[in-house]
Amino acid sequence: MFKTKVTELLDTALIERPDLFLIDFSINTENHIKVIVDGDHGLLVEDCMFISRAIEHNLDREEYDFSLEVMSAGAASPLTHKRQYKKNIKRTLKVRTSSEEIEGALTKATDDNITLEWKVREPKPIGKGKVTVKKEANIPYEDIVEAKVMIKF
Repeated sequence: MFKTKVTELLDTALIERPDLFLIDFSINTENHIKVIVDGDHGLLVEDCMFISRAIEHNLDREEYDFSLEVMSAGAASPLTHKRQYKKNIKRTLKVRTSSEEIEGALTKATDDNITLEWKVREPKPIGKGKVTVKKEANIPYEDIVEAKVMIKF
């Protein structure tokens, strides 16, 4: 009953703000509600406050004893939602599949796969020395084991 009510309130808030999307949602046995959200254009504290208020202001504290935590996915968190890839185009990702690990610039994110581009030094076909070669990989979402945005300072 409690989880159903919270889920309905969360769904209503996300319908009202279509630029936000749910990454994770859980309620433990002590009624601790944990909501992780992200946004198509990033996430502000005000966005977390909006979700928090949409839930908290519509639950009766006399009826339910609960705690609520609303947060962003975090910069070091793996990407789990297709919409996260689309908002990170032009950023460097480290993508691990079952067979390889690739680090490159995310150039495209469709409904089915992502495209990474990177440069590598390879031996010249003729003669001594190396030449820089541009590589590209199309990776279907179902092949991605883990993908993280590489933060550069």
